[in-house]
Amino acid sequence: MDPAEFYTGIVADIYGPLKSSSHDPRTYAAFVEEAGLPALELGCGDGDPLLELRRRGLDVDGVDSSADMLERLRRAADEQGLTVTVHHQRMEALDLPRRYRSVFLAGPTFTLLPDDATALAALRGIRAHLLDDGTALVPLFIPEPTPAGQIGLARTATAPDGAELSVSVVSEHRDETARTQTALLRYERRLGSDHAVSERPWVLHWYPRDVFTELVTTAGLTVAGVTDPQGRPAPADATGMTYYKLRRAA
Repeated sequence: MDPAEFYTGIVADIYGPLKSSSHDPRTYAAFVEEAGLPALELGCGDGDPLLELRRRGLDVDGVDSSADMLERLRRAADEQGLTVTVHHQRMEALDLPRRYRSVFLAGPTFTLLPDDATALAALRGIRAHLLDDGTALVPLFIPEPTPAGQIGLARTATAPDGAELSVSVVSEHRDETARTQTALLRYERRLGSDHAVSERPWVLHWYPRDVFTELVTTAGLTVAGVTDPQGRPAPADATGMTYYKLRRAA
């Protein structure tokens, strides 16, 4: 499956109730307010946290590769009386009508890009859409293997219509050389006699700091800072969430 098509169909339909956590909008509101407007969220999905940022009156556009997720975002925006501008494009093929002082990803969505070549294309797109004084925020992490005891265990939720929803890891393969971890995820939706199932490969591609820094430099950007979730300088060997601030190179 093309990675850009993962969040479609049943996955998009049940993503909201089954997601394990939501993004704290304060993190991204603070970044946007510091770096400046207008702002762009890459991989905005169904609107978390984009809709909250728009509710706060911030000029933030969105872009996502999934038309299904963007349709959910637009419906939610209509229900909440919010005006949003979103674009259906891949992160590695950005071609938007304006440039931004702030470009950010909410969470480590960048790790869904399958290889270094695609990541480099995305970084070049970020550079092309940054104003000269703009800043990009790219959260990254190195995934841990799923514990053997959790393979096959389902995370469950109930949809508003009463349907039983679940997602589980069927199997997982980790390639340290390619820096990829591929989990086969099984999504299910049951309502009465209706039972929908889809199994999809979910690929995470990670970057040690030296590798990511080299990609950033090749793309014509520079690393302006690397912090942990508490805003402290992150060590070079950090595997947890780290936030890279990027700017256009001189």
